[in-house]
Amino acid sequence: MNTPNARRRFLGQAAALAASGPLSPLALRAAPLQGSDYRALVCVFLYGGNDANNMVVPVDAAGYAAYAKARGNAAAGGLSLQQSSLAPLTGATVGLHGALAPLADIWTQGHLAVQANVGTLVRPLTKAEFNAAGALLPPNLFSHSDQQAQWQQGVSSPGVSTGWGGRIADLQPSGGMPMVLSISGNNVFMNGQTSDGLALGSSGGFAIKGFGSNPAANPLYKLYTELLQRSYANAEERAAAGVLQQATQASNALNTALTSNGSTAGLFANLNSGLAQQLLSVAKIIEGRQSLGVTRQIFFVSMGGFDTHNDQLAQQNDLFGQLGPALKAFYDATQQLGVASQVTTFTASDFSRTLQPASGAGTDHAWGGHQFVIGGAVRRGVYGRMPQLVLGGPDDVSSEGRWLPTTSVDQMGATLAGWLGVSPADMTRVFPLLGNFSQRNLGYFG
Repeated sequence: MNTPNARRRFLGQAAALAASGPLSPLALRAAPLQGSDYRALVCVFLYGGNDANNMVVPVDAAGYAAYAKARGNAAAGGLSLQQSSLAPLTGATVGLHGALAPLADIWTQGHLAVQANVGTLVRPLTKAEFNAAGALLPPNLFSHSDQQAQWQQGVSSPGVSTGWGGRIADLQPSGGMPMVLSISGNNVFMNGQTSDGLALGSSGGFAIKGFGSNPAANPLYKLYTELLQRSYANAEERAAAGVLQQATQASNALNTALTSNGSTAGLFANLNSGLAQQLLSVAKIIEGRQSLGVTRQIFFVSMGGFDTHNDQLAQQNDLFGQLGPALKAFYDATQQLGVASQVTTFTASDFSRTLQPASGAGTDHAWGGHQFVIGGAVRRGVYGRMPQLVLGGPDDVSSEGRWLPTTSVDQMGATLAGWLGVSPADMTRVFPLLGNFSQRNLGYFG
């Protein structure tokens, strides 16, 4: 297991399960999260600060005219997209970047939500308050590392070392399998105060080290498991054997899921991006959920490259050409597995980027942006308020098109966490600043 801390916490979880009574090795105890059905959240983090202004674009006459004026003609170094190139969303006044056209099909099915102008906030803020001396702002606005951390922490204040995925896992009694799994390395999102997520690779399996890729065929592994199953007179020896036995069973179940062909692999057959492969691994784990003994899971996947200071049109076309098909393939996979209404996928990013182009046909760091929420339980729509695309206008905290968020990360996260089963009473344990906002449920789910 990828880090010493993760190994220790994983074994500790298995120990707690082993001491809980005559349950099956990987079964979970009664969960404090509401509901007993299987549900999973999948966070797709877009590292670098995705320019949401070219991800979701107004298509009504006035809105598109304002957009095109501020972004400038592409032939002259501007960034405006041709209106005819946009993927329309039936009944909406916005469309998607053409490379995201696969997501328009999910909209047509009724299961894509666009969350408008969401970002890090301490409390609701007006432009006048932003400009006033002593304004209460998220620390280090426009800084990649700080804003990535605050999105993943779900708290826009200093001194936070846990993530909101990990804090949800803190509410769940310890079990043999960590609740939060990252297919994209270690990150703050996955770790709580009493629980650690588990970082996996997007390729290969999760076999116990030291016994090869197929432990069952190794005579030493057979001897190892036999030793764990012996009847030990000493209580400490029994406890240690129980911990290792639980961890071994959990590892084997996860390895089996990851190394399987997976019934949905064909949906990803022509997709070679790193994100697509990560989401395929998530699909395999979801398919093997019964053998893992889980009812609630949170996954973290990511892709980078969104820090588009130069040549943004070409770069973003390539990035969205990976993002759109990967998200669509994963949604189709949940449909094929019969769990579309039990899996919700959402995007997140450091921040959006300036509406006004910078030199080099790129953009600079900004603030509020738009995100996607996808799943069979999601009701299609544009949630929140789109900013007025006017440089220096009422939503711009600069003169370059940096949108003051009108929805907070806390509100978006709380809506997702509530669907996963976090009770209203526990919600401020997960999002400590949520009480600063009057609306706690943004309405994505019916």
